[in-house]
Amino acid sequence: MAESNLAAAAGRFTFPGTSISVNRMGYGAMQLAGPHVFGEPKDPDEARAVLREALELGVDHIDTSDYYGPYVTNRLIREALFPYPKHLIFITKIGAWRDDEGGWILDRTPDFLRKSVEDNIERLGLDRMSVVNLRMGGPGDDVAAPMRAMRRMQEEGLIDHIGVSTVDAAQLRIARDIAPVVCVQNQYNLVHRDDDAMIDTLAEDGVAYVPYFPLGGFSPLQTEELSHVAEELGQSSQSVALAWLLQRSPNILLIPGTSRRTHLRANIAAAGLRLSEEHKSRLDGVAAMS
Repeated sequence: MAESNLAAAAGRFTFPGTSISVNRMGYGAMQLAGPHVFGEPKDPDEARAVLREALELGVDHIDTSDYYGPYVTNRLIREALFPYPKHLIFITKIGAWRDDEGGWILDRTPDFLRKSVEDNIERLGLDRMSVVNLRMGGPGDDVAAPMRAMRRMQEEGLIDHIGVSTVDAAQLRIARDIAPVVCVQNQYNLVHRDDDAMIDTLAEDGVAYVPYFPLGGFSPLQTEELSHVAEELGQSSQSVALAWLLQRSPNILLIPGTSRRTHLRANIAAAGLRLSEEHKSRLDGVAAMS
């Protein structure tokens, strides 16, 4: 496949009940901000170059948020890519803000959620958001009230489609009773497998599942079996871990993030890596050994 469309090698996905179709390999903008997702990047020119190269490699959906930085990633996206190609989709998340020390403060009051959507629209230079994920804080959080606020913004035309993030199965059921949910963004990777049942259920319904920390997040994945498989294939452990996710289920979309073009190319190339059944089976068992 031509390098200009590497991201297409994993196939495409259409969000349920929408006309939005994207390559399953996307890009997450979180790491474009400074250390700990706070402040300015060390090399803003490289950050903008990463965004431009992501599109050159076939990425057509970018995951971002106004609280990355805060405000840094959305500003960089606009500086690098505006005016945007018609096919490019932005997915943001709301429900938190950053204090002066870089802390993550959850807030899902209706006024704050509305301001967050409006701020994302303004800073990205859009008329409306295609997909907005409601970021929850854990299983004990009330998802009903903020979901009703999300539905109102959808009815008013600020949001086209709604997703949810960091939810359990019970919260997801409540959310879907209030408004259609087109994607779920939870922590999931080769080792962290709590959402196996949820992924299978969502796949049956055609709903996207977008794992955050697909490579382990702030603690990179390190397992002996992953290293062995990667060595046998002559690939990096990161590429193999991403390929395993893509083969795990057809509704999984990936948004690996990086602030360097060399890492970006390696991540996107994983879209074309196919694991044999033997290698996939061995990786399937990693979670049980962890």
